[in-house]
Amino acid sequence: MMHTPPYLQPGDTIALICPAGYMAPERAQTCIETLRCWGYTVQLGKTMNSHSENYFSGTDEERLADLQQALDDPAIKAILCARGGYGLSRIIDRIDFSAFEKNPKWIIGFSDITILHAHIYANYKTVSLHAPMAAAFNEGGAEGVYVASLRDAIEGRKARYTSDEHPFNRTGLATAPLVGGNLSLLAHLTGTVSEIRTKGRILFLEDVGEYLYNVDRMLHQLKRNGRLEKLAGLVIGGFTEMKDTTRPFGQTVQEIIRDIVKGYDYPVCYDFPVSHGGDNYALKHGMEYTLHVGVEGVTLEE
Repeated sequence: MMHTPPYLQPGDTIALICPAGYMAPERAQTCIETLRCWGYTVQLGKTMNSHSENYFSGTDEERLADLQQALDDPAIKAILCARGGYGLSRIIDRIDFSAFEKNPKWIIGFSDITILHAHIYANYKTVSLHAPMAAAFNEGGAEGVYVASLRDAIEGRKARYTSDEHPFNRTGLATAPLVGGNLSLLAHLTGTVSEIRTKGRILFLEDVGEYLYNVDRMLHQLKRNGRLEKLAGLVIGGFTEMKDTTRPFGQTVQEIIRDIVKGYDYPVCYDFPVSHGGDNYALKHGMEYTLHVGVEGVTLEE
């Protein structure tokens, strides 16, 4: 049975932390101001004002301590990861989830935060939130539909998202728990205690900045490991800023995926608005959704 953290109420506290890559504090200012306008108290972690001079927002110990404090503090009702990048896999096995298990709270983010979503789902059967992070609030994003979907999610409003038809879509209907996230991280978790079991689930995938051959390799890894078999459905989000080799791979991402899953019969949709780009709806990881892939478009709803 899945556990859903309590939805937020006015006055609740949201912790803003950087458990992986560094983020300049000024890049998070609009996010902070918007969360306060929504009626929440914002508590900044030490990693939000890091003096780190390398890729990370602090040492492994500093990032671990910041995340651990936010997990353990009963006054904090949600943890919004300001950015992803890389770094959670260096500390995931040292995080103590005992307080979180007794008093679940919303873990919010995407990209490298996929590790947290997967680990919490696999080990603690708790819903989390694959959703926009701090930078998404900038340049008018705070007033956009994707940030609004984050607010709707943490306040308990049910989602209903749509996307356009795609020539590779495979029609069908499925109702099942929704799991997934960043393809690179899901492949990275293979064989670990954080790996997601996908049988009977709707799997969603997205990625950024990868070579096409590497996308092909990671998908074949998931296929060989059985993670693409017996899905209830497959949602392919944005694969942005893809790269190719000097000698072209010869297929688009969508063609790669189409060929890898052609032997299965579950519904599949492409170009769903969840991505590292501007289009990124909030998805409750582990929550049951209904996916309808029709001839004229796609609907995903709680």
